[in-house]
Parts: sequence; structure tokens; C-alpha cells
Amino acid sequence: MQRLGFVVYPDCSVMALAAVSAFEIANAVADEATYDIHFVSERGGPVRTSAGMTMETQALGETAFDTLVVGGGSFVQTTTPGLVALVRHAATEARRVAAICTGAFILGEAGLLDGRRVTTHWMHARELQDRFPNCAAEADRIYVNDGPIWTSAGMSAGIDLALALIEADLGEEVAKAVAKKLVLYHRRAGGQSQFSTLLDLDAKSDRIQAALTYAKQNLHRPLSVEELAEAARLSPRQFSRVFHAETGQSPAKAVENLRVEAARVLMERSRHPIDAVADQTGFADRNRMRRAFLRAFGQPPQVIRRNARGASDPASA
Repeated sequence: MQRLGFVVYPDCSVMALAAVSAFEIANAVADEATYDIHFVSERGGPVRTSAGMTMETQALGETAFDTLVVGGGSFVQTTTPGLVALVRHAATEARRVAAICTGAFILGEAGLLDGRRVTTHWMHARELQDRFPNCAAEADRIYVNDGPIWTSAGMSAGIDLALALIEADLGEEVAKAVAKKLVLYHRRAGGQSQFSTLLDLDAKSDRIQAALTYAKQNLHRPLSVEELAEAARLSPRQFSRVFHAETGQSPAKAVENLRVEAARVLMERSRHPIDAVADQTGFADRNRMRRAFLRAFGQPPQVIRRNARGASDPASA
């Protein structure tokens, strides 16, 4: 049985603890229990989480762990030297070390991110890179695996990270069974974007929301301003004015962003040829899609697909 230590500290987010459920369920669906789960902290004893719930913990350093997972918080907290030293030492005895969200900063303080590709919540990625310049922070990733170091984006991405760790240990079928028990789509690819175009657009009115929903459901169509205006039940002129006022973008630019997002998901999750992806998402041809990807991500579709596969391949652990 593998010992799994989950590191908590004052004001650690309860949401980060959701990842523990994946390991708990893995014990139930696997042929035999695999994970011996322990909650650990700097000194042991009760630790108060961000939601006010108190957890009983054992002192980090009392037991060696196969896998050490550092929880995260809603903000970047000041790390105590004692916790940093304990994590650094525990990492020398562990097969792998993972961090959820801002937990990556604790790994950074412990010197575990040097020379590694890592991620954290996009709001804190620039700070992570600035504070630990010897790592390569990838803000637009759900999770990243670089050797024995695993890091994830925001709290819900910790579940994707846990599923990837389970898949590396117990295989794809067990990981899928765990995801099903959790009522989740089988884990998102590590290279998948943290961002959502619809969230970025943040339309205020029901009419503009209706037009965006229509566009997302009909990306294979040309989607003229007139067609979108009809979906919003506005005149084309009024639609263009209101759309820009609410989203800060023109309808044409918003549609391109929706196409890019849909194409990226297909590139990450499927093996469809690039021409087929371009056709399904309304780009008409691969060159037009390539130019859109370069504008949005600074990378062509082939690189996006290669990065997603590399980041989600358990064999790279």
C-alpha cells in the first residue's frame, strides 16, 4: 500500500481537499486498496481551514510518504520556514510530490521547482514565475507533470491532477471508474486551457447571451452579424453596438475566439485530422485556423496538440 500525505496548513482551502476523494474512491474501485491517506501539517494537531473547519493532522516528518500532495489556498500565503524545511526533506523520501493551486509556492520555497515546468492558478502564475525564476510557469495549463513534480491550476483542477496520478498508478480503467463515481468527465488533459472564452466575454444581457449560445452551437456555419442579430432579436446595427458595449469585442472577433476554443478542445481531446477540426469549427481551412491559433496562443495547432498529449501522458511520470 502506498502512503499518501496531504499537507495542510492554516487557511488551506477546503476545496483543495476534494482531490483526496479521488484517492479514497480509487481504494474502493481497485482490486485492492492502494492509498493509505494521511493528513499532515508542520506540527501536527488541529489545523483550521479557510472555511473554519478544523482538521486533525499528524506532524510532517513522522512518516515517509510515497506521494506528498501540498494543498492550496485562495491566496498566496506566507510560508513558515519550518513547513518549507519539512516539505523539502519529505520530498527526498517521496517518489513524487504534487501541489494544488497555490501549493506550488511552497514547493518553490523548498527549491523543488528549479528547472521544472509547473503551473498554478492563472491569477498567480506571473507571481510564481517572478518569485522562482528558475522554473517555467505555464499559466494556461490544467496541470503539469515534470518528472517527480506535479502541479495543478485552481482547486477543481486538483481533481484532474489526482485522476492523473491514479491513472499513472492503477491504469486508465480505474481512473475512469473513479471519475464516473465522482460524476465527472474523465480527467481533462493536462495541457487543456484554464480559460473560457464565454467567461471572458461576460455578456450582461439575455439577448447577447442568447447570441453567444447560438454561435457556440453553430460554429460550423458562417455566422454573419445578421444571423447573430436575429438570434438576439435585435437589428444588425443595434446588435453590433450592444455586443461591443457588453463584451468589448466585435461579433466577428468573439466568434473567432469561440472557434479557437472549440478547435483547441478538439485538438487536445481527439485524434481528428487538422483539416477535419478546421471544418467542424468553421475555419473552412487549416491555414485560416493556424493564423487564428497564432493570434490567440502564439503557437500553431500541432504544437497545442503535442503539448496536451505530453502533459497528460502518465508514462512521462
